[in-house]
Amino acid sequence: MIINPHAAFGEVIWAPGQETIDASALKRFIPFLRGHGIIIGDTYDEVWQWSVDEPEQFWSLFAEFSGVQLGGPVTQVCTTDQMPHTQWFPGRSINFARHLLDGREGMALLAVSEDGQQKEITWETLRDEVAALAHHLRTIGVTAGDRVVAILPNVAEAVVGFLATSSIGAVWSICAPEFGPRAVISRFAQLEPKVVIAAPGYMLSGKDRDCQAALAEILAGLSTLEQVIWVDEHTTVMPPASSVPAVDWQQAIATSADLIYTDVDFNHPLWVLFSSGTTGKPKGIVHGHGGALLELLKMLTFHTELQPGDRYLNVASTSWVLWNALVGALGVGATAVLVDGNPTYPSVDRVWEIAADTETSALGVSAGFIHACAKADLRPGGVHNLSRLQCLQVTGSPLSVDGFRWVYSHVGDVWLASMSGGTDIVSVFVGGTSTLPVHAGFIQVSALGVRVESWDEQGVPTSAKGELVVTQPIPSMPLYFWGDDDNSRYYDSYFSTYPGVWRHGDIIEFTDSGILIHGRSDSTLNRNGLRLGSADIYTVVEALPEVAEAMVVGAEIGSENYYMPLFIRMAPDVEYEDAREAIITAIRLHLSPRYLPDDIVAMRAIPHTKTGKKLEVPVKRLIQGDSLGQVVDLGAVDDPALIKEYASFAQQWKTALNTV
Repeated sequence: MIINPHAAFGEVIWAPGQETIDASALKRFIPFLRGHGIIIGDTYDEVWQWSVDEPEQFWSLFAEFSGVQLGGPVTQVCTTDQMPHTQWFPGRSINFARHLLDGREGMALLAVSEDGQQKEITWETLRDEVAALAHHLRTIGVTAGDRVVAILPNVAEAVVGFLATSSIGAVWSICAPEFGPRAVISRFAQLEPKVVIAAPGYMLSGKDRDCQAALAEILAGLSTLEQVIWVDEHTTVMPPASSVPAVDWQQAIATSADLIYTDVDFNHPLWVLFSSGTTGKPKGIVHGHGGALLELLKMLTFHTELQPGDRYLNVASTSWVLWNALVGALGVGATAVLVDGNPTYPSVDRVWEIAADTETSALGVSAGFIHACAKADLRPGGVHNLSRLQCLQVTGSPLSVDGFRWVYSHVGDVWLASMSGGTDIVSVFVGGTSTLPVHAGFIQVSALGVRVESWDEQGVPTSAKGELVVTQPIPSMPLYFWGDDDNSRYYDSYFSTYPGVWRHGDIIEFTDSGILIHGRSDSTLNRNGLRLGSADIYTVVEALPEVAEAMVVGAEIGSENYYMPLFIRMAPDVEYEDAREAIITAIRLHLSPRYLPDDIVAMRAIPHTKTGKKLEVPVKRLIQGDSLGQVVDLGAVDDPALIKEYASFAQQWKTALNTV
């Protein structure tokens, strides 16, 4: 292998050896295709091109390659290529849980508590608990199509609850316990659930957090509940009093039962994943059993290189789609490593410690985490035994060149798979392949089966920066949004800009070195007609030792004015003027003076959603004059008091502007 930790932007920073290429899933898939009469070359690019030129063949053969059991008569693979009306594998039946559970032996889950204790759950034990809970749910009247929801941290009971629900054909949804009660109610009340599985408390950053008051409010706000199942194994907090009938977890799984799967239509609802919900009612994104399964298996097989017996750790709360991907690792026979509590407590180094202790093969983290490790000058490769770590997945936001360099200087010889996708498709649009070099600062490839392009404002494909679009359907596109009976909200979210073409809302660029994501298009900076993604500024500014984190917004004020402030959280013991001077110098040097912010504003912190996304658009709308209640649900943000500080800043700025 080739490792070049000092690579400049776009240079090769890692390249696979022949042994790595030969061991890849791609090298197993190509002979399989040839055995089915597909004439195909040996490279990733050739397989990708075939996968988007012949999508029906690709998805059908991939299902067979992955051992996915489809019942019913063999018919067409999809009904139409006219989005959003495509139906995949019509008339075929499936059950998501069956593929994850049947015929597997060994360790299914490795649960790590915040104090470091580990608990191994075998596939046999997992099947037994899923069967017992499914039996209990059936006895209280849960059937296919009913909704079971959960308010749980990243513990084994959450996985059991999900698989038991899906084995019945019921519909699952989950929120992390740190969500505020109004945020939970705004999501779950839409679903009219029969059952909620909840923890009365949870461990976070060394403290046992009491959820009693929040849960009492949530239960009162969910009028359709018929039972609460309390999971109190991981907390000293007692369940709150409630008028809803309740049992504890041990009661719910007390009766042994056979594991029975309800076969459902390929497009039967599996789960509801919710949008961030920072503004308005959160969108309930519904995926189907078959589409979610195929897409997760594809991502984990080709773009993560998980194999049976591998261990997969994704640093994600249960509210983030990456938790679903973590559970999906069972589908390739890998062990899912579940980390309860705060994985970065008492420091960001704990993630690397856990990865070493659990002999993790593939680790998923955010770009912000990598940048935090670099700023803390961590050197995990020299401190922890990371010899089993083969793949480091990075998502959530673009990873800077300095982030790439830090990985190859201080983590070691790993395949860094930077990727970008979304809750919307429970997968990635662009990601990595272990068969090609990694270029510093770039995502490697478009994902198999995904025809992703860059389009300009007129809908013309371009090699320059443009809107990320998908021009043909994939199986994991949402079935619909919950409660969106006429599909108007679904259509407006993805297809209103370019009819019949999925517009995701990201700015993408294809280059000879790879792919760049420049941030969200609805938060794109546009000064004097020039467009610049916020990610470009973050790459420059957040690399500075004076800056811990930054957020830039560009707000149109009336018909003529434009205001672009840069908010920063300074590193400890840094003076504002020093940070300001360093930022101005860096932007002039690495970007352009035309993108110097109008103001550099030091704030206590940068606001995020509960899943870690910067609140660029809500802050932009505050500056444009919208009220706090119009732009954000306080229960969906990580620090409600902080966003109020931004609202106060916006009001003061507007007052000052009006007095000029």
